[in-house]
Amino acid sequence: MTDPISDMLTRIRNAQAALHQTVIVPFSQLKFNLVKILEKEGFINEVSVRGRKVKKNIEIKLKYEKNQPIISGLKRVSKPGQRIYAAKDEIRPIRQGYGLAVISTSQGLMTDKEARIKKLGGEIICEIW
Repeated sequence: MTDPISDMLTRIRNAQAALHQTVIVPFSQLKFNLVKILEKEGFINEVSVRGRKVKKNIEIKLKYEKNQPIISGLKRVSKPGQRIYAAKDEIRPIRQGYGLAVISTSQGLMTDKEARIKKLGGEIICEIW
């Protein structure tokens, strides 16, 4: 697998299309930090780590409202073949502020709002709305 972040986003997208309650993805620190941001912003219910050492997995409990998923769109922006970077003044709100972008900065992963407040640029990982 060349892009584990895209794989995780696709698993979430597919599970929501099938109205599943949970999704299990292989563990990595980057993916865990990304779903913690989604949990903090209210896009998913709960995140937990299952297993030990090599067999670690991330269990994501999805959030629905009236049998409709809270997340209506996931888009991978920066890919392994083409990295997309944005300077601090190039970061724009996603969907007029209703969505968010996850940005990898020198101070770790954060939302586009936090990056604008802290005046940081970085690699735009994905957009969620």
